[in-house]
Amino acid sequence: MSPRTRHAVLLGTAVAAVAVALTGGVTAQAAAANLSATFAQTSVWTGGYGAGYTIANRGDAPATGWTVEFDLPAGTAVSSSWSSVKTQTGQHYEFTNAGFNGTVGPGASVNFGFNVAGSGLPAGCTVNGLPCAGGQVTTTPATTTTTPKPPTTTTTPPPAGDTVNVSTAAQLQAALANAAPGQAIRLAAGTYRGSFVTTKAGTAAKPITLSGPANAVLINDGPSGDAPDCPTPTAGWDSGYGLWLSGAPYWNLVGFTVQESKKGIVADNSPHTTIDGVNVNHVDEEAIHFRRSSADSVLKNSTITYTGLVQPGYGEGVYLGSANSNWACHGNSGGVDRGDRIQVLDNHIGPFIAAEPIDVKEGTFDGLIRGNTFDGRGISGENSADSWIDVKGIGYTIEDNTGTFATPGTFANGYENHNTSTSPSFGNGCGNVWRNNKSDLGGVGAYAIKISSVSKCAANPNVVYASNTVTNAKSGLTNIPVTP
Repeated sequence: MSPRTRHAVLLGTAVAAVAVALTGGVTAQAAAANLSATFAQTSVWTGGYGAGYTIANRGDAPATGWTVEFDLPAGTAVSSSWSSVKTQTGQHYEFTNAGFNGTVGPGASVNFGFNVAGSGLPAGCTVNGLPCAGGQVTTTPATTTTTPKPPTTTTTPPPAGDTVNVSTAAQLQAALANAAPGQAIRLAAGTYRGSFVTTKAGTAAKPITLSGPANAVLINDGPSGDAPDCPTPTAGWDSGYGLWLSGAPYWNLVGFTVQESKKGIVADNSPHTTIDGVNVNHVDEEAIHFRRSSADSVLKNSTITYTGLVQPGYGEGVYLGSANSNWACHGNSGGVDRGDRIQVLDNHIGPFIAAEPIDVKEGTFDGLIRGNTFDGRGISGENSADSWIDVKGIGYTIEDNTGTFATPGTFANGYENHNTSTSPSFGNGCGNVWRNNKSDLGGVGAYAIKISSVSKCAANPNVVYASNTVTNAKSGLTNIPVTP
């Protein structure tokens, strides 16, 4: 392979404050938020369903937090949820915004979701204590003008700690090194070349956000220097990662592109990371890696293509956890890399993902993989990469995904599981659920869902529901009995 060719703070927003000249005292109408919460079922199966609420702001001022409450009938319970913080008292449920989706601007909306065991539907819904249908408002203080004033203009930058606008690699590196809870780092369009790493933590109440347009592109021409035995930010060593969060929980990464780097985005010991609407492409190895117990994280609405350009066998699209052979370095939770409860939602992964589009490693629990599109063209077959998803984790829900395969590439089955032995021991590869996935195996793959062993998961079986469908399979939907 031929060597790769890898290829400002401007704060000029003027905020005009104009006072209307009036002869008598007049109170201006206050700006107000007007929230509604709309319920919808997203899928239904025997014994339960998936659902969620969309919180919309029909007012003319931002809402800076929301709480949705409702009751479920006896015999019905929320079994899991995402993009929210859940509390429960009997049959009464309360969902409060997560750190990344609390602000709802005028005309905007956010959502959260949950799975339900049972068939009962929510009743008595309120949002911020008012009926979910909306129509009520939460006002901000009104402005009273009694004296004519000339128009005034201010170009004062945002308060320190609120927003940092960057347009050069050096500015981005400084912003990452000095990031503080609640801060927003905004990338201007352009190319940023260098080593981009942060060890600064946000909080649940004040996450840190790095955002930019799709044409804000991060590139790392590394690696260089002497690498430590286990990857950790080290003076004189450039990891080659496009963006590296190390010990940096509660970050939101939104909108920008990472390319032409050794790895794309790596989150190490950085739980509660949310990656939304990014593009990662043309990387030497994997695109996005949640590593060293970066639990409770979310990857959504993102696009990943062209991975494993130098190391095809390590060119996963999304990598959850670590192989047990690497727990000596990355097993920071009792000797295990516990990347639990990670959600991979509504992403487009492929084509030309050289390894699996998603690799779910042993020792990870209770993740959700939903609504993704997999294009299997270009899967290399190296290092046993021959499916859209390889599940060695425990208790994952895999639903509403669409997968296709066409040449070129190596393709055995759409979804596979494996029961890897580890120390400490877990029921790896067991207790996973496949529901409402659509698979086109291109006349090449054998099964849409191939379960490697029933006996090894007798105590916690894998379940393949009849709502899954397959076309162009050599063998069929699955090699185990289907659950209605």
